[in-house]
Order: sequence, then structure tokens, then C-alpha cells
Amino acid sequence: MRSYKVSISTRHAAWCLALFLVFAGAALGASAQGGAEDEILFVQVSDTHWGFTNAKINPDFAGTLKKGVTQINGIAQTPDFLIFTGDETHTTGDSAVRNQRMTQFKEITAALQVRQVKYLPGEHDANQDEGKDYIANFGPLHYAFDLKGVHFVALDNVSVPDGSLGADQLQWLADLLKTYKSDSQIVLFAHRPLIDVYPQWNWQTKDGTKALALLKPFSKVNLFYGHIHQLRVDSADGFTQYAAQGMMFPLPAPGSMDTPAQVPWNPDHPYQGLGFRTVRINLKTHDIMVKEYPIAAPVAVK
Repeated sequence: MRSYKVSISTRHAAWCLALFLVFAGAALGASAQGGAEDEILFVQVSDTHWGFTNAKINPDFAGTLKKGVTQINGIAQTPDFLIFTGDETHTTGDSAVRNQRMTQFKEITAALQVRQVKYLPGEHDANQDEGKDYIANFGPLHYAFDLKGVHFVALDNVSVPDGSLGADQLQWLADLLKTYKSDSQIVLFAHRPLIDVYPQWNWQTKDGTKALALLKPFSKVNLFYGHIHQLRVDSADGFTQYAAQGMMFPLPAPGSMDTPAQVPWNPDHPYQGLGFRTVRINLKTHDIMVKEYPIAAPVAVK
């Protein structure tokens, strides 16, 4: 497990510090107690790809998500909420299969011991039918909610075929932001990044710069996203985005291969590159503490 702290008021210095992360070795259940009214704790899980069945990439394709649920339930402090940031299911052109996978996913994750569970779509969930089956199973493609004075905004940059937010959603975002004070703390969720990571692999939101322009008046803004199946932090103009590991397979570093092929399973390091994270927001200082949790391999019986 590794952790890093970001002070929103000193974003540039914090990003430099993030390059030299100091990783804590505390146990999974050692989350700090107390002060619940002065903080928000949430869990981000991304790219579970339920329905994926390639054993060369992940021989435990049927068990990895269940292991993650068990580990999340082992966190000592009950999270305020958990959010899945897209690709809950693996892509299929068959609507019946898609709905079956979504139903199975909900049955497995019903065991999560968190106060509430939220979702947003990935392209594997939504780009075959512009999100119709996703909406029927999980709810709206984009939405906002407030918790303890923090504004949370979930964006959809996958259901439009070209991977954009689209004019209608950008107008919705603009209207929403008009209701927020300039010193508001805003936490965004999306499947794809808003700052370009690697457009050649579609690791971008085609109109992401328009969303960033709308957010520019706000100084306390962070994005948590998935899609690229690896840890990564990017920052620009007071905005920071955090990529999450996937829960089914990792992907290569941007530009390291011709295509973003799934990284094969390493039997010497099972579950390598797979995991989830917790995010703790200090409501007094606005600092954010991110902890990364790898999926734990079972102990071999000798």
C-alpha cells in the first residue's frame, strides 16, 4: 500500500513532491479513526471489466473483483461512499449479454460494506448503445451531488461515439458551476482524463479543454479517473487529475508499445498492477490524501 498527500493550496509544490512519493507501509485496516465530521473518505474502483475471460491476461478473471470487495470491506473506517469510475463490464455487442454482466456485477458488489455506491460509465459499458443498458442498470450517465460542503461531479466522456463530453453536457456543467462559489472544493469523476495523456491511444477527452476552461475560476479542483489502467498524476493550471489502476488487467505506459495491449499475467507477481484506492479529504485544510491498495494474492498453502 502506498499513500501521498496533496495540498490544494500549494498545488505546484505538491505535484513536485508527488514525483518523490513517500509510501506508507501501514496495514489495510489501519485507517485513521475519529474526525469523521472533519473529513470525507471515499473509495475509487475502476475498470473491473466483469465478463472478461482471457486466462492468459488474468487467470482469476472470475475472482479478482470478489477479492477486491473483501479487501474494501476490511478497511477499518467505513467509507462515506464508493464510486466505480467506468468499465464495470467488458464490452459486448449483445444487449442480452451486456445486461447479464451488469446484473452479475451488481450481485457481486452488493456485498460492499459502504454507506453508498455510485457509478459512472466506461466505453465498454456504454459505447455500443450510447448508454441505454447502462442507464437501465446503474442510473444517469452524468450527475452531481454534495457531501459535507464538497461538490462532487460525475462526467460522461464515453457514451458519445467520439469520446467527448458533448455540447449538451458541457452546457449542463456550465450551468452547474454557476451555482458554486469560486472557493468551492470540487471533486470530478470521469472515465477518461480531461488533460490529454496520450491521444494516439484515445487517452483523452476530445473536448476536455472546454471543460477545463469552465473549471478555471475554481482553485480547488481534482479529477479521479480510470481508463488507462495504471497510476498516473498530471497537473496543469491549478488542476490535477489522478489515474487509477484497473481491477482486471494493467495496460502499458503511454507510447511504450504500438498499441495499448493488455499486459499479460505474471505468475511470479500475481495481480501485479491491479488495485483500488481510498481518498481522504480534510475539510478544514482541503488537503487530499490518496492511498493505493494492491489486490492481495492469496497465501500459498504448503
